[in-house]
Amino acid sequence: MGRPAKRTTRGAVVRDPIDSGVKQEEDDPVDLLTRQIKKTRKNKPESDLSFVGPPVPAIEAHKRWPTRYKYSFKKKKGTVAEISSNGGLNEEEEEVRQAKCHYTRAKIDGFLYSLGDDAYVKAEDGNLDYIARIVELFESINGEPCFTAQWFYRAEDTVIKDHADIVDKRRVFLSDVKDDNPLNCIVSKVKIARVPPNMDLEAKEKNIPPCDLYYDMKYSLPYLTFANMSDETTRRESDASSTISSESGSNSPNESSEMRLLDLYSGCGAMSTGLCIGASLSGIKLVTRWAVDINPHACKTLKFNHPETQVRNEAAEDFLLLVKEWAKLCQYFSLCAVDKELDQSLNFLSEEEEEEGEDDDDEGANVPDKEFEVERLLAVCYGDPNKVKKPGMHFKVRWKGYGPSEDTWEPIEGLSKCKEKLKEFVTKGYKSNILPLPGDVDFICGGPPCQGVSGFNRFRNPKAVLEDVKNRQLLIFMDIIKYLKPKYVLMENVVDILKFSGGFLGRYAVGRLVSMDYQARLGMMAAGSYGLPQFRMRVFLWGAHPYKKLPQYPLPTHEVVARSVIPSEFEEITVAYGKNQPCQLEKAIHLGDAISDLPLVTNDESGDERTYATVARTEFQKHIRLKRNDVVCLSTTQTASRPSLLYDHQPFKVNKDDYERVCLIPKKKGANFRDLPGVLIGPDNKVQWDPSMERVMLKSGKPLVPDYAMQFKHGTSTKPFGRLWWDEIVSTVVTRAQPHNRTLLHPLQDRVLTIRENARLQGFPDCYRLFGPVKERYIQVGNAVAVPVGIALGYTFGLACQGLSDDHPLTTLPFKFPNCLGHSSSTLGEEEEDSH
Repeated sequence: MGRPAKRTTRGAVVRDPIDSGVKQEEDDPVDLLTRQIKKTRKNKPESDLSFVGPPVPAIEAHKRWPTRYKYSFKKKKGTVAEISSNGGLNEEEEEVRQAKCHYTRAKIDGFLYSLGDDAYVKAEDGNLDYIARIVELFESINGEPCFTAQWFYRAEDTVIKDHADIVDKRRVFLSDVKDDNPLNCIVSKVKIARVPPNMDLEAKEKNIPPCDLYYDMKYSLPYLTFANMSDETTRRESDASSTISSESGSNSPNESSEMRLLDLYSGCGAMSTGLCIGASLSGIKLVTRWAVDINPHACKTLKFNHPETQVRNEAAEDFLLLVKEWAKLCQYFSLCAVDKELDQSLNFLSEEEEEEGEDDDDEGANVPDKEFEVERLLAVCYGDPNKVKKPGMHFKVRWKGYGPSEDTWEPIEGLSKCKEKLKEFVTKGYKSNILPLPGDVDFICGGPPCQGVSGFNRFRNPKAVLEDVKNRQLLIFMDIIKYLKPKYVLMENVVDILKFSGGFLGRYAVGRLVSMDYQARLGMMAAGSYGLPQFRMRVFLWGAHPYKKLPQYPLPTHEVVARSVIPSEFEEITVAYGKNQPCQLEKAIHLGDAISDLPLVTNDESGDERTYATVARTEFQKHIRLKRNDVVCLSTTQTASRPSLLYDHQPFKVNKDDYERVCLIPKKKGANFRDLPGVLIGPDNKVQWDPSMERVMLKSGKPLVPDYAMQFKHGTSTKPFGRLWWDEIVSTVVTRAQPHNRTLLHPLQDRVLTIRENARLQGFPDCYRLFGPVKERYIQVGNAVAVPVGIALGYTFGLACQGLSDDHPLTTLPFKFPNCLGHSSSTLGEEEEDSH
């Protein structure tokens, strides 16, 4: 790409001027743009250069390129500045030229170039020539013939980098980066065609005219954005594409009535819950129609809180295979339009195989019809539910004359004699949308786990990132998007995907979306910036069909203290106000603001529900206590009349030795294992044993201060058995509640934070119940996307759906968490009444 620009304050860059005498200006600090200036070289030192035709008339040149012909006001020389009759200083107007004159054509080595032509521009030795559009031809104030280049980027020049091979080699992206260069840097012309965006890549290929290269998107450095071209021509093309796409979806809903969400790797549903609440606040009805997760306890939680959702407890790869087979069945029974790209093979239902089944008792049904008869089919899955190492499509069968305890999972091959029962099940499932078909899903969200890049993974391989089975879910996530073709995509992940191996997986994710013709935008958001007492930085990747508005990122609403190391190459995608940009942020939310009203519980507490027995003390607590039927997207008839109860307020029970240690940690700010007897702090802030005393032992005979605490982080850490304090924020809510290497202790009680306290730090309303063993509920909360972050993103999604977003990557929110949770604000008095 060339040499990097000089970096000043965050979002402000001073560019190096070329030697032509043209003055470059500092970029807008709010632009959040880190530019790179291409280091061009002169093609031939003795090139034959000349402008063709007369210069552009001065009046026209001033209108077309006003920054080249600026005016300033200076005091008249030799006079004393006096107040003039009109109240101003005695000044004279002076033109400050940055160009002598402009032209519309130039000749280079006998070849004619005009404004708007595309050309190869000489790069440094060993690099591919750059690609540029000629947007100005002018003579500099030093008399040098120059041109202004608006640069095209190849895929490898963008954030995609090493994954450029998954993008068409002929495809380039028009940038908004422009700079000035000597005219003899131009090497030759290149024919670049502009083509309309199209999610049907085969149809798009047919529409590409004869050309050297083509483009259908622009690439902007702020938030590493790939976006559609926003002029009227593209709008007309996009409208046509939108019509075609909406007609191709078999059950695609009208966006004004309802939009359907598929939550992949859903966990307990925090991300989709937040998105639906946020979309509702923007005026869009977003409904989580389907959710998929491999954790059965998380699925139970999601189903309880969202009974309208089709929750599937299965691996994402099995889900993908299932929806493909489901589409075949729907087409086989003529329930939806035939997709020519879809493999139509359903040999197990062919007449030929059915006849063979009649001749052979071992073929067809698993058991003879005289002994067993299918009453009805209950469910469908893809996998190996019978654990016989024969994965495939299976149906849960209720046998005639037998009860639920005798239900079995049967492979579809065994149902060839039950075609009517199969048709009945598929027809009913199609009408009730138990599984999505291509075109049915409006929005896919998810956080595919990538444990292969985690800093806790000692065996991660930076040279074979995609080959690591622990990173395979990212490929599956993208494969599901490719098959179902949702209009919008939102992927969430840990910052490590941008840290490990040069951001290999993050770049791959962007590349896959762009290769499928999605617009894409990358950003990092801190949960604490949206009204929570934890920092928790996460990466979010937006994707949108080329004929849709690309959703923006919501600017912070609250102050927060940064507690994360951000990769320097990606620090400009942090969602934040610019250094000089005016903003009015709410004060940071602290631990006490969120949990100080919760009743006292002990290390041995085992109750799942209780009354509050306390009053809400802060605005945060008042709204987080809302009844279920008062929370947007959570109201249900079966729970609407129940009184307000507090759920999941129980801690992970630490063992006797750890409990003894916890009880000895002082109840003061900053207390941890270093405050225990026998520990000294050296001048280098490392812990060491106190040589003046014997090692203190517990009742069990084990040491009070364990060796692992002294050795953690080479003796520099203050986290083991650390006690939180009311005026602090936590770094991030974790999945394991062990205090051995984390600051997890309640400020005044001898225990770790409860499940509910952690849930509040993640923004879950108290009425959001969790299911499963205590450890499993901690995992569900720790893995969740913070609810207010989901709400903020859901709101910007809703704006984009309605065409209310502009091209800027950021926007402001008209609300603040947790005031946005309820249908209407409840009074504190009502909450107090419910608590007794």
